[in-house]
Amino acid sequence: MVKLAVLPGDGIGPEIIEQALCVLEVIKDKYDFTYTTQTGLLGGAAIDATGEPFPEETKELVLQSDAVLLGAVGGPKWDQLPGEKRPEKGLLGIRKALNLYANLRPVKCWPQLIQQSPLKNEKLAGVDLIVVRELIGGAYFGKRGQEAILGGIKAYDTIEYSTPEIARIAKVAFSLAGKRRKIVTSVDKANVLDTSRLWRKTVEEIAKDYPEINLNHLYVDNCAMQLCLNPAQFDIIVTENMFGDILSDQASVLGGSLGMLPSASIGEGPALYEPAHGSAPDIAGQDKANPLATILSVAMMLRISFNRGEAALAIEKAVSNVLDQGLRTGDIWSPGTQLVGTRAMGEAVRKELRKITNN
Repeated sequence: MVKLAVLPGDGIGPEIIEQALCVLEVIKDKYDFTYTTQTGLLGGAAIDATGEPFPEETKELVLQSDAVLLGAVGGPKWDQLPGEKRPEKGLLGIRKALNLYANLRPVKCWPQLIQQSPLKNEKLAGVDLIVVRELIGGAYFGKRGQEAILGGIKAYDTIEYSTPEIARIAKVAFSLAGKRRKIVTSVDKANVLDTSRLWRKTVEEIAKDYPEINLNHLYVDNCAMQLCLNPAQFDIIVTENMFGDILSDQASVLGGSLGMLPSASIGEGPALYEPAHGSAPDIAGQDKANPLATILSVAMMLRISFNRGEAALAIEKAVSNVLDQGLRTGDIWSPGTQLVGTRAMGEAVRKELRKITNN
């Protein structure tokens, strides 16, 4: 029996999680996937209830689970809180607690949504990449602070990386590439930063254990440009925390919308699955959110954590079928397609999934 920790979070989080869990319910009998769920608090919802963005109860819940499904955290309601008490601190806390050092964000251009991208259609042909982001190091977890100086305040956030931290994320990237097109692009700023020079040196050492993989390096600014000029060249992009945060959001436009992008954060224990988008508080509770990224995150969970590849493929096929039918939430709508809400989109996926699982 699989123990699934469910953290709906803030904004549209509860709505999209509800639809994802309904999809998961459809596949359980067909694919012999029995599970239990227990809900916990994270982010702003946790702050409102307990005063902490990552309560001890939630920490215990996720540590005892087999996987974690997360909605989204944050919103303007909590923007004025000090850094240590903001919802995003809960996200950093759960990553640290579960040692989630690798974030996997697949980006592909769904053919049904090719018109949604601001790039020309010919640029998008063959786009199918994964951004592998180191998740618990770098500036987000380094030494930080503020101090008074003459005339004001000086603030600092320190980028720190060690050889073992870089080596383990590099191994994830090379292992993934071995199952795909065997290309790894390591992204750094080695012409300027000491951490990036160590990054490049370490990645090159790890590459010796994967002779079948083609390794190349790009500076982060050039990589950002290449994602616009020739995105199909990329298979696996591996990079440090802040660069990965920025590049993966940039890459999201290749898929038409952040609302289509799932993600997985993995370590040595329970993995965490969540949509790549934020909490979208401006549309929360209005049945407007796109649940497909969360539903596709469930497919990633089935494939990565529970070795249920056939079930994952069934969910992905159901999503594709729904897009073929022209159903669209607001973020992916275009003239000639049918605008639907969160619940209707979730039900459409379940309907297609039932067809697939009954065949």
